Amino acid sequence: MSVGPRGRKVRILATLGPSSSSREMIAKLMACGADAFRINMSHGDQAAKAQLVDTIRSLEVEHKRPSCILFDLQGPKLRVGRFDGGSAQLDTGARFILDADEAPGSAKRVELPHPELFEAVREGDQLLIDDGKIRLRVAAVTANRIETIVEVGGKVSNNKGVNVPDVLVPIPALTEKDRDDLQFALSQGADFIALSFVQRAEDVEEARALIGDRAALMVKIEKPAAIERLEGILQHADAVMVARGDLGVELPAEAVPPLQKMIVARARELGKPVVVATQMLESMITSPTPTRAEVSDVANAIYDGADAIMLSAESAAGDFPVEAVAMMDRIGRSVEADPKYAERVHFTATPAEPNTADALAESAGNIANTVKVAAMVCYTSTGAIARRIARERGPVALLVMTASRTVARRMGLVWGVHAVHTRDVASFEEMVGKAKRMVLRHKLAEGGQRVIIMAGVPFGTAGSTNVLHVVRVVGDELDDYGVS
Repeated sequence: MSVGPRGRKVRILATLGPSSSSREMIAKLMACGADAFRINMSHGDQAAKAQLVDTIRSLEVEHKRPSCILFDLQGPKLRVGRFDGGSAQLDTGARFILDADEAPGSAKRVELPHPELFEAVREGDQLLIDDGKIRLRVAAVTANRIETIVEVGGKVSNNKGVNVPDVLVPIPALTEKDRDDLQFALSQGADFIALSFVQRAEDVEEARALIGDRAALMVKIEKPAAIERLEGILQHADAVMVARGDLGVELPAEAVPPLQKMIVARARELGKPVVVATQMLESMITSPTPTRAEVSDVANAIYDGADAIMLSAESAAGDFPVEAVAMMDRIGRSVEADPKYAERVHFTATPAEPNTADALAESAGNIANTVKVAAMVCYTSTGAIARRIARERGPVALLVMTASRTVARRMGLVWGVHAVHTRDVASFEEMVGKAKRMVLRHKLAEGGQRVIIMAGVPFGTAGSTNVLHVVRVVGDELDDYGVS
């Protein structure tokens, strides 16, 4: 059994969970459109995660397609303590205290087991509990006590999360649990590590030092502090996720759409894969069909040029995981078939850097738009040139050939790429011959059609892309139209 080219360029990242942990279900998700899988380290144990990895990797062999796995670290989740009876009702306008007392809480107070917050918050700051359902305003602060006024009341229960949108919280992005989960993920051959609740570039540098080059590092943008420091954060990351869940809690809902577009555009300019995530088809957790608004939301992310769109609870815990992936696939195909899609996806300018690889990547896109070609092909040992070509959002699929299984797998989150793990080539002639065979084998071109080939000579030298060639796929005969 083989899963061939998708027929769409945007990638689909599906979260695995109770609804999608069996081999049969993961195989169905892969067959109906999932290009990569997210393993959420906030839930479950490591043994169960190891089984998921084994299943995905075995299906990789069966489906003859590189499998991309993203491990998502939980991050430092701030929480209140426990309540007497398990919950309490907070009334709007009432005073409520968060303190260091471990005694069970009530409608008047509860423990806040995070001493760093007592030092960080100031009078007038907001505290949001349970994803913003409860809103508190700080009235006074001492060394172990925060007095607040309840601005939006409601029922709050044990260990609910706390968000502090107005404050750069002085806590590391990696907890002890995260460090343990990170080492586990690396031992399992993770392709991407997602770093949660990033606030500053130093958070990314810390994770990078632990990861090295054993996995690609994705930063999740979900705090206002990260928005303020976005440029430094992106410079140290390999990829970025617009995590709209917590971002929408800590910021007004109406502020999230323009921020999403800004982050997607900046990641594209930098040539770094960007994922749009959270509540994309939320209603499909319990319904076999999405709302029209959800379909429009997914479509808008694709029109913006996001590399990947992500399913969270829809595929992890919902009743219709296969239908959710299939719907994402159909939306992607429909948007990309729109005659205006190319115009809209190129709204973001991606000017070339002053180097040969960027110049050739830009030229490949121009040639593909001028000369009718069926596909583009690149040889790469690191994946860098593939990401630069994908950044241009060309009109045809990009076949990425690499001798590195790691690189082939990481291509699962890169727009427009169909990756093939293959033996390296030793000469220009061998490169062209193999490229022609591969586009035919993977049904990206037919006899008589032209393809663009990019590579570096001498072969095997990272960062040496210096050849752009246009050939016609006609048996063993080469019909050259390009320069090298």
